Amino acid sequence: MDLNRIIQALKGTIDPKLRIAAENELNQSYKIINFAPSLLQIIVSDNVEFPVRQAAAIYLKNMVTQYWPDREPLRGEAVFPFNIHENDRQQIRDNIVEGIIRCPDLVRVQLTMCLRVIIKHDFPGHWPAVVDKIGCYLQLQSSGSWLGSLLCLYQLVKTYEYKKAEEREPLIAAMQIFLPRVQQQITQLLPDPSHYSVLLQKQILKIFYSLVQYALPLQLVNKENMTTWMEIFRTILDRTVPPETLQIDEDDRPELVWWKCKKWALRIVARLFERYGSPGNVTKEYFEFSEFFLKTYAIGIQQVLLKILDQYRQKEYVAPRVLQQAFNYLNQGVLHSVTWKQMKPHMQNICEDVIFSVMCYKDEDEELWKEDPYEYIRMKFDIFEDYSSPTTAAQTLLYTAARKRKEVLPKMMTFCYQILTDLNFDPRKKDGALHVIGSLAEILLKKTLFKDQIELFLQNHVFPLLLSNLGYLRARSCWVLHAFSSLKFHNEQNLRSAVEFAKKSLIEDKEMPVKVEAALALQSLISNQIQAKEYMKPHVRPIMQELLHIVRETENDDVTNVIQKLICEYNQEVSSIAVDMTQHLAEIFGKVLQSDEYEELEDKTVIAMGILHTIDTILTVVEDHQEITQQLENICLRIIDVVLQKQVIEFYEEILSLAYNLTCHTISPPMWQLLSILYEVFQQDCFEYFTDMMPLLHNYVTIDTNTLLSHPRHLEVLFTMCRKVLWGNAEEDAKSHAAKLLEVIILQCKGRGIDQCIPPFVHLVLERLIRGVHTCQLRTMCLQVAIAALYYNPDLLLYTLEHMQLPLHPGRIIVHFINQWMNDTDCFFGHHDRKMCIIGLSILLELENRPPAVDAVVEQIVPSILLLFIGLKQVCACRRLLARDNGPKVKKNNLEENEEISSDEEETTVSAQAMQSVNGEDEDEYDDDAWDQEVMEETALEGFITPLDLDNSVDEYQFFTQALLTVQSRDEAWYQLLIAPLTESQKKILQEVYTQAEHRRIMAEAKKMIELQGGFTFENKGVLLAFNFGTVPSSD
Repeated sequence: MDLNRIIQALKGTIDPKLRIAAENELNQSYKIINFAPSLLQIIVSDNVEFPVRQAAAIYLKNMVTQYWPDREPLRGEAVFPFNIHENDRQQIRDNIVEGIIRCPDLVRVQLTMCLRVIIKHDFPGHWPAVVDKIGCYLQLQSSGSWLGSLLCLYQLVKTYEYKKAEEREPLIAAMQIFLPRVQQQITQLLPDPSHYSVLLQKQILKIFYSLVQYALPLQLVNKENMTTWMEIFRTILDRTVPPETLQIDEDDRPELVWWKCKKWALRIVARLFERYGSPGNVTKEYFEFSEFFLKTYAIGIQQVLLKILDQYRQKEYVAPRVLQQAFNYLNQGVLHSVTWKQMKPHMQNICEDVIFSVMCYKDEDEELWKEDPYEYIRMKFDIFEDYSSPTTAAQTLLYTAARKRKEVLPKMMTFCYQILTDLNFDPRKKDGALHVIGSLAEILLKKTLFKDQIELFLQNHVFPLLLSNLGYLRARSCWVLHAFSSLKFHNEQNLRSAVEFAKKSLIEDKEMPVKVEAALALQSLISNQIQAKEYMKPHVRPIMQELLHIVRETENDDVTNVIQKLICEYNQEVSSIAVDMTQHLAEIFGKVLQSDEYEELEDKTVIAMGILHTIDTILTVVEDHQEITQQLENICLRIIDVVLQKQVIEFYEEILSLAYNLTCHTISPPMWQLLSILYEVFQQDCFEYFTDMMPLLHNYVTIDTNTLLSHPRHLEVLFTMCRKVLWGNAEEDAKSHAAKLLEVIILQCKGRGIDQCIPPFVHLVLERLIRGVHTCQLRTMCLQVAIAALYYNPDLLLYTLEHMQLPLHPGRIIVHFINQWMNDTDCFFGHHDRKMCIIGLSILLELENRPPAVDAVVEQIVPSILLLFIGLKQVCACRRLLARDNGPKVKKNNLEENEEISSDEEETTVSAQAMQSVNGEDEDEYDDDAWDQEVMEETALEGFITPLDLDNSVDEYQFFTQALLTVQSRDEAWYQLLIAPLTESQKKILQEVYTQAEHRRIMAEAKKMIELQGGFTFENKGVLLAFNFGTVPSSD
């Protein structure tokens, strides 16, 4: 390859004027042998301009990601897709580790991503030498090569991070070499506080964390080397950060390597304690380790963390993530007596001076509220922020301590009460006190000592602060109302005041963060308090209008959820404003989708998805108001059109759900036009979304069958889609859905003149069947299409089978079909599938002009039908059982839950007893469960109703018995062949089936007479014995 030519092309990609031509040049060259190694050569060259090296690194990363794994041709294609040639792969393997070591950071990050892909696909099979290569550089005395080689080792460990223990053997073998080596390195580096030294230490800690965070490799860890590691972690946590770092802006300090190193050490010890070091809360392989960890290490580490908290208490800087991880570790320590005894003397100071301080409104909160209140809202409601937030970790530690250690709650409540009752206290501390009390709401509402005082607390301290001139106190007071929304109010006026305050804050407050908190509080009060729901009925319209305004302004998903819940609470009231609401939501959705940063922010996707779900909820609420649904249809179609035009595939499932809800009762001409549009989308992304399309396609077939049949193009579209799915690379679940749709069409159109559809439908599914399928569901669904055709018109199906020829099956298709059907009758599950199979077999046995293939399986027909009836009986019994279990249940609730444990007791004692109790119940439950799981479970496809599933449809018991009685009277010899194989027990089952059929016939006649005459006027003549078993005694 001409390096200069590649360099010039890469340089061109940086220049907007030359980009298109440069990209075309690269796209014509990348498949040429030696192109990828040439990119690596450019990347590591110091003689090439840095932007060009960066462009080469990005191009190589994309190539490796896409073309490194071996790829096979698609079905039906002979040409193999492009893969990087093996010679090129080997050159890259030989040089990439050196490249990572030599390159600067901005290029190195792309190469490490390449390395991860290569290790994933080639280690250990094609590239066992990577271990020796990394090891070679780690052994060098000079630390200059250590960072790059540690980054390579990190990619190796990350590849196996979440694999099961038995899949980690190659990594364990490599780490037998590397773990002692990196331990020696970090020990050597610890005395050196320089930036590069601490950077290396941090990378070693990241390697260790990835090695142990999902599974602890006990074969690598013994008491001796773990003690060394724990001492390393303790030293890193305890050492002082260089004082010159205080000159750095506080917002930038968390990114300094000294704090990051502490963070990773803390993540490791917190993870070890939580996952492997808590006796009673670990799996059996870690029991011995947990005992050793708790006795040997837990207290020493905790001592250092208490020192860190004291530094924070003394107003010294501590990085937020370090503080958060310290809280996480102590949260585990609260549960164990040995760590709690050490923590207990300090707990009041921790609660009052550290936890409380963290939970108060801060300068940075004030700054964000004033500068960007919408960003303030986003931060406060971002679950990912919660994950790393010291405030959330402090709240969790306080909650655990208050729930598990009896000394904590009363002291903390006294402390907060003093703040709230002192008029001179800093308002920010009042916010902290409310934050603490609200965080403990779940515990306080269970404690007799406190729960009766909560209403007074709201009345005296929360309601007045809802009128505060400080926005953050009003927002916090709304948050407290939300926290205590399930309180049993004794004074109705207090409940009314709470709801009114929340409503007023929502509608009238000028501060958006207050409005958002008020929205959540109001919805929670309405959902938890019946009276609150009544109070707000007259105000539904202004409430909904304000909520829509908030969503439009903030794009907050939590408020979207509030709207959804209130729609369900006030479905009658919402019906009158549904069109306006949907129009507003559609405008917000359009705004979100059009925004420049939409594709970069996941928040935007979440809010847009929430809006679509809300519109879906509105459609469900107004489904009985056809005139409203018709108005909503135009709005929804505009949304659907935007999503399809922009090809925003993450919303396809949601818009298909909207279309489904719009077609559940009638289908308008515009909705029929949507079918053609969806067909075009299907052509591009046919397999991925077919199962999502299925409910809508089912509606097209079953809701407006007349229009379906009056336009042949509609049926052609549906058949083409099914054919593409059944013959394409779709998952077998999608193929089963396609076969189900064909069955639905046949059953829905019985007697409606679709004879021309039967041959291609049957040809399609039987050819698919003969080519082989893996799942039982797809096999039976393919058979079911042919069985439905038999039910539609037996003569037409038999004619089709007799004249059908399939390329992979030179024999008679009808023989294969009948044999496959007989072999698989035990694979028909659920109610519909068994019923379909019974009806099909009943038609088969009643045929006058039977094909020889039917005669050949005569001994299997009736026994198979009886087996299906047994399964059917169990399904019906299961449905009755589930209906009974889903009925109203009375639960006993203890007035007060006492979860506290004394200071010398372990949390694990309680947990072990609870788990033992639960396990005991589970075992008893499963021992008594005599049901066959496959019998109990209906198939997922049974939700797609056919005419056979309706109450007034063909009764399978009567259909079968009538068929067998007809054969008995018409062809005694055939009848005897059918029943000859029956055992005594099967004959008894056959008689029971007939008895059930007579019972159903009588009940059906009674129902008709009730409808006609309004009373029971029929005469019950009893049940007669029907079948003649020859020499079998009639007493059966």
